[in-house]
Amino acid sequence: MSSSLVRIAAESPPRSRPATKRKLLVSKNRTTIIIRSPSGKTEFGPEALLRKSNFRRENAVEKRKKSRRRRLLYWLAIDLAVAATVIGMLIYKPSRYHPAVPPASADANDLAAHPYLYRDLASTFYNNAQKQRPFEMAILDQSLNEAIARMKWPQQSEGVSLSALEILFVPGRIVIMGTATVEKAKFIVTIELAPRMDDKGYLDLAVEKVKVGAMNVTPLAKMMGHKMYREQIDTGAVDKENIGTKIVASLLNGEPFDPVIEAEDKWVRLKSFDIAPGKLTAQFVPAKPSR
Repeated sequence: MSSSLVRIAAESPPRSRPATKRKLLVSKNRTTIIIRSPSGKTEFGPEALLRKSNFRRENAVEKRKKSRRRRLLYWLAIDLAVAATVIGMLIYKPSRYHPAVPPASADANDLAAHPYLYRDLASTFYNNAQKQRPFEMAILDQSLNEAIARMKWPQQSEGVSLSALEILFVPGRIVIMGTATVEKAKFIVTIELAPRMDDKGYLDLAVEKVKVGAMNVTPLAKMMGHKMYREQIDTGAVDKENIGTKIVASLLNGEPFDPVIEAEDKWVRLKSFDIAPGKLTAQFVPAKPSR
């Protein structure tokens, strides 16, 4: 019986134990280090421990390099997307921008002599002002733009070339659009005015919005306009009582003004106005000289 038990115990295989990655075999003379490498191969000795440490260090360095490259690519993609968006907004052309063009047969020496300006507007205003009675005038944006197209373009100002000007009347607003060329790059500039009369009867042209393409640059444009206006005033070379100066002051500096207009030896005041799609209607009354 006992011999059978001995035989069975000898034939039975030893129990398996969980594999360990590292063992220390300690003897009186030395310590042996056993390491299982990533490939599955078992290595012995201090050299194996050094190789394992170097592998981990190299692996960490490589991971940091890959992470840095990913971050750089990520920020580069963001920068490119922002740049593309800004450029796209700057070169955007508003769908309502359709400036009139002069007829091909127009005489180059007679571009400014459009009948709508000197006959329908200027003459009508002058004749009614001389009568010194209240009168009303209507201005159509389509006819006005045809007259504007026959003026001499482009016009230069401090390195900027302005051309293809268009004025639109929309409910309660005046929209002015034009093509600005800077170093051969063309941008569509849009200025929206919301003119209003205050309780004193003063006119405020009220610049509401300035855009370059689709980009809103109103705060920057107002700041630059205010600076330009102050520089001109500080030179003392402008007449503050001139109606043109008052209009510029209202546009660039937000200053309301008394809308009294001189017609030779007579004066009229803008009493009220209405802006409808395609049409501006203004009411005038006789006035005393503003100075």
